[in-house]
Amino acid sequence: MECKAINKARAELGLTNVTVMVPFCRTVTELKEVKKIMKENGLIRGKDGLELYLMAEIPSNIMMAEEFAKYIDGFSIGSNDLTQLTLGLDRDSSLVAYLYDERNEAVKHMIRMLITQAKKMNVKVGICGQGPSDFPDFAQFLVENGIDSISVTPDSFLKTARAIAEIERALDEGIRRSA
Repeated sequence: MECKAINKARAELGLTNVTVMVPFCRTVTELKEVKKIMKENGLIRGKDGLELYLMAEIPSNIMMAEEFAKYIDGFSIGSNDLTQLTLGLDRDSSLVAYLYDERNEAVKHMIRMLITQAKKMNVKVGICGQGPSDFPDFAQFLVENGIDSISVTPDSFLKTARAIAEIERALDEGIRRSA
């Protein structure tokens, strides 16, 4: 059903900027199976500009990023699930909710690893999730590490854009000084 909807949006409605995003894909074998099903339904990565992204929300996506990258155009970090699964907690449980934080060093390490691997494989990487919207310092961390795109909630756009502009300005000045 999803493949039919994507085909309709792209072919009939002319929305050729619609991208396929595969969520919660645990293994490269599973990704290959998704691509096979897509192909059977007329969705082929690269055909008519179709891009395929993988939600990076499971530690295995980070650990196997180079392998996943061979079959996709980009990653989109799902920071909410990645945080929950990296820290092994239920963010909805009041017993451990205080531990849930995208800025935890283990989560940041996972994100840093993914960005590094994605850049090495010439694959785009972005992030969706609440972290950059809630914490300008987290958005700055992402920019410092070379993220390609950040999605934020509308109510936090201005503060996050300012934080990003500030770090980009500082990084530009640092590059100019070293040149």
